[in-house]
Amino acid sequence: MSQMYDADHPGSGYAGGSWHGGGPGYGQPPVPPMPPRRRRGRGLIVTGAVALAAGATLGGLIGSMDHTAASAVTATSKTALSSSQIASHVDPALVDVVSTDGYQGAESAGTGIVLTSTGEVLTNNHVVEGATSIKVTDIGNGKTYTATVVGYDATQDVAVIQLKDASGLTTASLGDSSTAQVGQSVTALGNAGGQGGTPSVATGTVTALDQSITASDELSGVNEQLTGLIETNADIQPGDSGGSLVNSYGQVVGMDTAASSSYQFQGQSGQATGPEQAYAIPINEALSIAGQIEAGTTTSDIHIGATAFLGVGLDSSSSSSNGFGGFSGFGGQGSTNGVSIAQVVSGSPAANAGLTAGDTITAIGGQSVSSAEDVAHALVSYHPGDSISISWVDQYGSSHTTTLTLATGPAA
Repeated sequence: MSQMYDADHPGSGYAGGSWHGGGPGYGQPPVPPMPPRRRRGRGLIVTGAVALAAGATLGGLIGSMDHTAASAVTATSKTALSSSQIASHVDPALVDVVSTDGYQGAESAGTGIVLTSTGEVLTNNHVVEGATSIKVTDIGNGKTYTATVVGYDATQDVAVIQLKDASGLTTASLGDSSTAQVGQSVTALGNAGGQGGTPSVATGTVTALDQSITASDELSGVNEQLTGLIETNADIQPGDSGGSLVNSYGQVVGMDTAASSSYQFQGQSGQATGPEQAYAIPINEALSIAGQIEAGTTTSDIHIGATAFLGVGLDSSSSSSNGFGGFSGFGGQGSTNGVSIAQVVSGSPAANAGLTAGDTITAIGGQSVSSAEDVAHALVSYHPGDSISISWVDQYGSSHTTTLTLATGPAA
């Protein structure tokens, strides 16, 4: 696997490296906030959204996902287009996404692909993970909307958001990613650098298919494995995450997700790879997950609706996977088998139950946990208002078990 790094949250962590929402109510301890920045792009370098700064109502299923019945669909050419022609076709079906983490006072910006005329948008989970509010600007009409997270699959880095009171949006022309071939020309479009406005354009070719990578956050050392990706040498940048990778005919064949620009990675050969290595989730896979989300299908990986909030920050001394909803947590292991707590949010369910920093969570919902990934999977099917048992060992070695009621957490 190639090793990749997160550039979504410069100075923070992938999907919430510092008190960032994104797991079911847990996350890393706060770091000193960065100075306010306007529209810096976030991405997994992996690609992404930007670190910028603000609350939102979550959840809510949407109507039927009909990708062809929209009032306007981006045109698809029968002949190969120039990059400028591709941009004029694709741009109206893209959105700029600005996610605010109110717990840390930071913002991040990425991209989304419009699926329905009423405002259903496909994006990366890491673009909205940890957001307490989401603002979306539609490139097609120039209007800005508030958005809520319909659902997400953090393990596949796919999320669906819904724009409030949107109508008449131009929808994307979706291609068939199974037809992608090594050597074919592709163009990546998105909110590079989080600058907003006219989407950036990066041209290249497909360099490999069915690729697996490990996306790693420099700050926290959090690792996430993504598989089945399209590799391209298009110069995808932070902020492009959630944007369109399109073929020569203006059809979306992938969702920009990860890039190695400005970083060096260890490839499968063990040698450092070059700076122009980027990855996209095949659109067929992304749409399959989006369809499950729209249908309200909860699985061990897919979370629907509002995120449950536990309210603990987990020790980041060892690697783990990203979280799902709530504070995203990336846990370490203490001397007790379990996940060590670095900090507890005042007034949170965890605090009210008596958990404190230095305690070690050993089980959630009857499931033993030894990493933040375990915590995430234990919580992914829960929602605000649900009761769940939690077991922990305090700093003095005493064991405790109680049942608490989960609260409402960040967007994803």
